[in-house]
Amino acid sequence: MKKFRSLLILILAALVMSSCSGLNKMKKNASQVKYEVTPKVLETHAGVVDLTIKGSYPQKYFDKKTTLEITPVLVYDGGETAFKPVKVQGESVQANNEVISYTGDNFTYTDKVPYKKEMMKSELFVRVKATRGSQTLDFDPVKVADGVIATSTLVGSMGKTIFMTDKYVRIIPENIMADVHYLINRYDLRGSELTAEDIKLLKEYIQKVSADPRRQFKGVNVSSYASPDGPFDFNEKLSGNRGNTADKFLKSEFAKIEAAKAADFFKETTTAEDWEGFRTEVEKSNIQDKDLIIRVLSMYSDPAVREKEIKNMSAAFEVLKTDILPRLRRSKMTVDVDLIGRSDEEIVAQFKSDPSVLTVEELLRAGSVTTDVNEKLTIYQTAARLFPNDIRTHNNAGCCLLNLGKADEALAAFEKAKAIDGNNDVVKNNIGAAYLAKSDFAKAEEVYNSMSAATAESKMGLGAIAITKGQYDAAVNYLTGQSCFNLALAYVLKGDAARAKVTLDGMKEMCKCGKPSYLKAVIGSRLDDRNYAMNGLREAVGFQASWKDYAKKDLELAKYWNDDTFKSVVQ
Repeated sequence: MKKFRSLLILILAALVMSSCSGLNKMKKNASQVKYEVTPKVLETHAGVVDLTIKGSYPQKYFDKKTTLEITPVLVYDGGETAFKPVKVQGESVQANNEVISYTGDNFTYTDKVPYKKEMMKSELFVRVKATRGSQTLDFDPVKVADGVIATSTLVGSMGKTIFMTDKYVRIIPENIMADVHYLINRYDLRGSELTAEDIKLLKEYIQKVSADPRRQFKGVNVSSYASPDGPFDFNEKLSGNRGNTADKFLKSEFAKIEAAKAADFFKETTTAEDWEGFRTEVEKSNIQDKDLIIRVLSMYSDPAVREKEIKNMSAAFEVLKTDILPRLRRSKMTVDVDLIGRSDEEIVAQFKSDPSVLTVEELLRAGSVTTDVNEKLTIYQTAARLFPNDIRTHNNAGCCLLNLGKADEALAAFEKAKAIDGNNDVVKNNIGAAYLAKSDFAKAEEVYNSMSAATAESKMGLGAIAITKGQYDAAVNYLTGQSCFNLALAYVLKGDAARAKVTLDGMKEMCKCGKPSYLKAVIGSRLDDRNYAMNGLREAVGFQASWKDYAKKDLELAKYWNDDTFKSVVQ
C-alpha cells in the first residue's frame, strides 16, 4: 500500500514537472516569437489608437497543451492602458480559441483604445500569461513599439464666427423741392406764387439748414419749362427767362449763405417744350380722348406736327388749355443738402458719455470700429439691452463672447438671436461654432448641416469636424480654396505632405498659437527637408515656448532628437 502511494505521488509530481517544464520552455524561448506592429509607430485618429499585431511562432515552439493570453498594453507616465486580451491555444487544448500549430504558425490581432494625451510618450508592451492545465506562468513583457503620433490632435476646433454688419450711413442726401407757376407767355414771379405753401417750406428749410452744423448745402437746381404750345423759338426764350427769374429769387434767399458762393452751386436747365411733362399729365388725367392724344405723341416726333394734330381735336384741346398746359408753365427749384452724421470717433465718444442717445446703427458701428474684444462686447451687450429686438445685437455679442473663450455664454446670446429669426444662416453658423468650441462635434455638425446654404465659415467648421472623425478626404473637400491650417493638417494626415507645405506657405500670417509653424516642422520631417523642419520649429517656439516640450516627445520629429540644431531650439 505504501509503495502504491509513493508511486502515485511520483506520477503526480512528474505530471506537474512536465507541465511546468512546458511553460518554462515557452517562456525561455519567448524571444523566438516575433511581433509585427502595424503601424510601426502607433497613431491616433478620430480620438482612438488603432493597433494591429501579427504574432509569428516558430516550429516546435507552441506547446500543444498550453493556452496563451496575450494583452498589448500602452505604458506611460502615471498609468497604462490595456487593449483587449486575446487567447491562442495549442493543438490539444479543448477550447474555442485560435489554434497555433506545433509546426509553426501565426495570428493577427486588431483592437483600439481611446487616446489620452499621456500616450504620446509611451511604450507598447505585449504581456503574455501561459496556462497549462492548472499551472500558470507570466512571461516577461516584450516591448514592441514606442509612443503614439498625435498629429491629428492638433486640429483647430474653433469655428469661424460671422459678425452682422451695421447699416450706418454717415452722409445722407436730403432735398426739398418747390414749384412756381407762370401765366401763359409770361415769366414774372407773381406774389401769389411766392406765398404758396411749398415756397414757405422751402424758405424755412433753407434757414433750418443754415443753423444746423450737421447739414451742409450741396447745391441748387432750377429746371424751367414752357408748355408745348406756340412757336418753339418763342418757348425756348420764354423758358430761359423763367429760369432767370427763379434763379434770381433763390440767389436772394442764399445771399448770406457761404456755401452758395461756390462757382457751381447754382445750376439751371431749361426745356423749351415740355412734351414729357405733357405726356405725364395727360396719362394721369381723365380727359376723354387721352388715349388718342398719347397715340399722337407716339406717332409723331415733330413738335409742330404734334401740336397741329392735338389742336385738331378741338374739344380735347380746350380741356388741355385749362387743365394740363398751365401746370407745365413752371420752374422747379430743388435744394440739395447732405445730412452729416457722427464720425466714428464721435460715435465712440458718445457711447462712453451716454449710449442711450445713439441709434442701433450707430451702436453697431461703434462695435465694428473698436478693436479690443472686451470693449466690443460691452458695446454689443449695451446695444442688445437698448434694442433687444434687433438680431444683430445678440449675434455680435455672442461672437465676442466666443472669441473670449466663453462658449456657454456665447451660445446663450446666439439663442436669443435665434429666437428672433430661427432660420437665419449667420446665427446657425455661429451656434455651430459655439458647439464646436465646446467639443460637441455631433451637435455642431447637425447645426451646420441645417443651414439653407453652406458658407465658407460653415465649411471651415465642417472641415474641422471631419478631421476629428478621421475623414481627411472629406475635410480637404470642405476646406479646399481656403488657405488655412486645418486644410494643411488634413493634407498631412491623408499623406500628402507636399500639398500641405504649399498650403502653409500660402498663408499670409502665422497664428500666434504656433500651430501652423509647428506643422511646418512635421511636414519638413516627412519630406526629409531638415531646414524647413528646423525653421518651422524655431518659429513655433518663438510664438509659444511650450512647443519645446512637445517636440521632445513627438515621434514625428524623432529623427532630429540628436540633431544639434534641434537641441539648441528646444533646450
